[in-house]
Amino acid sequence: MAVLKRLDQTLSNLGYCSRREVRIWLRDKRVRVAGELTKNAALKVDPASVTVDDKPLDHPGDILIMLNKPLGYVCTHDINEGQRIYDLLPEIWLGRSPQVVSVGRLDKDTTGLILITDQSALVQKLTSPKQHVNKVYRVTVDKPLDQTIIEQFATGVQLISETEPCLPATLEIIDTHTAKVTLNEGKYHQVRRMFAACDNHVVTLHREQFGHYTLGDLAPGEWRDLI
Repeated sequence: MAVLKRLDQTLSNLGYCSRREVRIWLRDKRVRVAGELTKNAALKVDPASVTVDDKPLDHPGDILIMLNKPLGYVCTHDINEGQRIYDLLPEIWLGRSPQVVSVGRLDKDTTGLILITDQSALVQKLTSPKQHVNKVYRVTVDKPLDQTIIEQFATGVQLISETEPCLPATLEIIDTHTAKVTLNEGKYHQVRRMFAACDNHVVTLHREQFGHYTLGDLAPGEWRDLI
């Protein structure tokens, strides 16, 4: 059974307008509940039954999407940091409460799969070290790969300025300069630092998989619903 919420709270939390503005929208006959006009901003409603200008509400429930992050975009809400992944999403989502956030981050120079949600409990679950959620990356490096690096990753790479080595990770050599890496940690710039500790430099870094989610044919800059 859907949770009923006040109409003004519903529209405000979904980023449509302020609770004060809802009264104006009701007066202007822009809002319907189950097909009927109402003047009651406090009316308890199922968000799925509400329309604005005869259109259903955008994602009246929770949001969980997969985005193929392009190169040069940052995973922050700060507009001073440059192009944001949130600029690739519907503008109305930026006004939602709870706020939409990324599940972990990919740095500006990393591309690929990033999950975005408004479910804080899900963020905590998927980023908790206790969950051991696998992330799979395709990596190109500037020096030829040697078979010895497979064992280095498998036993746990010791990062500079870290007291404990990384957890064991799987590295598969694709060709002389390309590898696939699977790990379940989330240290700062971890993949780049792991290769640096093995005397190699990451040229490109692309995440192909997060947990059981895979990009498939999703184009850079595009997103798809997961619920």
